Amino acid sequence: ARERDPTPGHDAPRRRTLHPMSDPTSPPAQDATSATTPLETTTLGGGCFWCLDAVYRGVEGVHDSVAGYAGGHAPHPTYADVCTGTTGHAEVVRLTYDPAVVTFDDLLNVFFSIHDPTTKDRQGADVGPQYRSIVLAESDAQAEAARAKIAELDAEATFGAAIVTEVERLETFHPAEGYHQNFFANNPGQGYCAAVIAPKVSAFRARHAHLLKPNRATPGTTGAT
Repeated sequence: ARERDPTPGHDAPRRRTLHPMSDPTSPPAQDATSATTPLETTTLGGGCFWCLDAVYRGVEGVHDSVAGYAGGHAPHPTYADVCTGTTGHAEVVRLTYDPAVVTFDDLLNVFFSIHDPTTKDRQGADVGPQYRSIVLAESDAQAEAARAKIAELDAEATFGAAIVTEVERLETFHPAEGYHQNFFANNPGQGYCAAVIAPKVSAFRARHAHLLKPNRATPGTTGAT
């Protein structure tokens, strides 16, 4: 089973295996500001992509967040395929952001604060290679910055254990099925959202208040722009 009883006293629930409700979607087009703003993209994986998507949608300067799959070998992965742990893919979010507003270092600081980068192929009750911690850099500069950040955090013994986050260059990104996009905002009452994602988003807002979009400073605002 991929979901446990979310009642108090139980361990955090695993995610529910959902049935597709729509066809896979392509990443949304960049907004009109991209014509004059040099937007950049990066791809991050740190457990359930619903969690990362919910967090990064609230970051000022992040124009788009698309949940998907990357880092694997199957040519056309589906959610059901990736859940088997045999395709090599990680659940990831691909972020489109304005580096003049939010830096890649800012994105990394958020990344390392919202998941445990010391557990290999696992985040809490979610277990398997699809939940591994990974930075899929889209430039040499991003790869170098990610490795430097990991070295810095390890030197400071930030987590009390060695970081196992992988750093690779992105080869192919596969957008996830439509019902995975903006999942937290669209399903606030779902068990995993209430028990796992909501507390993570709240902790992110408290720790990184200076990075929030204005409408995310108000508790209960979960929608995406």
